[in-house]
Amino acid sequence: MTRGEAETARHTAVVIGGGIGGLASGVALARHGWDVTVVERAMSLDPVGAGIVVAPNAVRSLDALGIGDATRDLAALQGEFGLRRPDGRWLVRGRAEGAESVFGDRTLMLHRAQLVGLLADALPTGALRLGTTATVTDPGTASRPARVTTTDGAGTTTEADADLVVAADGIGSATRTRWWPSAPAPLSGGSTAWRFVTPRVPGVVGSEIWGRGIVAGVMPLADGRVYVYVSVADAVGAPRGLDELRARLADWHDPVPALLASVDDATALRHELRHLPAPPASLVTGRVALVGDAAHAMLPNLGQGGCQALEDGVVLGARVRPDDDVAAALLRWSAERRPRVAQVMRLSARVSGPTLWTSPAATTLRDAGMRAVGRWTEALGARALRPVMSWQPPAD
Repeated sequence: MTRGEAETARHTAVVIGGGIGGLASGVALARHGWDVTVVERAMSLDPVGAGIVVAPNAVRSLDALGIGDATRDLAALQGEFGLRRPDGRWLVRGRAEGAESVFGDRTLMLHRAQLVGLLADALPTGALRLGTTATVTDPGTASRPARVTTTDGAGTTTEADADLVVAADGIGSATRTRWWPSAPAPLSGGSTAWRFVTPRVPGVVGSEIWGRGIVAGVMPLADGRVYVYVSVADAVGAPRGLDELRARLADWHDPVPALLASVDDATALRHELRHLPAPPASLVTGRVALVGDAAHAMLPNLGQGGCQALEDGVVLGARVRPDDDVAAALLRWSAERRPRVAQVMRLSARVSGPTLWTSPAATTLRDAGMRAVGRWTEALGARALRPVMSWQPPAD
């Protein structure tokens, strides 16, 4: 290998996974001089999935990736929003404009495919390899590059060195399982969730509705469609299908029954909610970094899963440069990111707890307490969330 070839190899980064965390990491690293390849096993980045809340901290992450303004142009949460009871009465009520003034930026509501598309378009031409699997066969050391084996759709297998590997392969991460054997395994979140996007329904107000062991979210999208999610606690029994779910929520306030009635069953996503109890002791081994759900899969109650994945990628690009001592820079990145994501994971788990309550007495007290303190609840929530939502990306 010539000196020029060695220098090129020293700048090579491989990202395993083409979801939000993987794409964000690829964009951030490319913007800071890395020769990036993002490997995704799916044959295409199809417009699947449902909605995603992009909180102010994540909007600022998108600014750092060069696509913040394009994302703001798509949609913003506007007007009233808050928590309601199944009969429609408000428990906590606020306005998106007030939250924007507290957290320093707006909250966006997007279809997940829109965000994925913007991130993919921001990658360098040819950086994304679809229909390809990747395995870390050697995580490398301070003095030795990592080794990655890839297999494309035609069955052709290749091995290559990489100065940096980003494992963004989800909550069931094969990379974490192999190279972090002592890392905590995923746990059940105690509920099953449905997610879908419905056709346009007029007059929808953004809200989350708390029942007895059932939570439903209703979030209008910019194009008039509505993102809906419903989680049902295991303690009350998960419905076997959408018809049973519709029956369970038939007496909930409008427009919940109408939204459920309009869903195409074939497009609804159903999955058990799982999470990691804590991130691994380090997010790094050798020259391999874990990002997104592979590192810190959390319960969805704060809407921070994708947001923290965006932060991971932005900070990785800022802190680990091609001419760095990569292994040492990765350890510093882990020391910066791990406390933050652990804090958000704990907060998400705490918020999740009351949503799983099924006792009529407990849920009545829960609801009465939130209604009684009214604006205090809103203020306390803003205070608790300010460290999460007010995060700023590192300056270049």
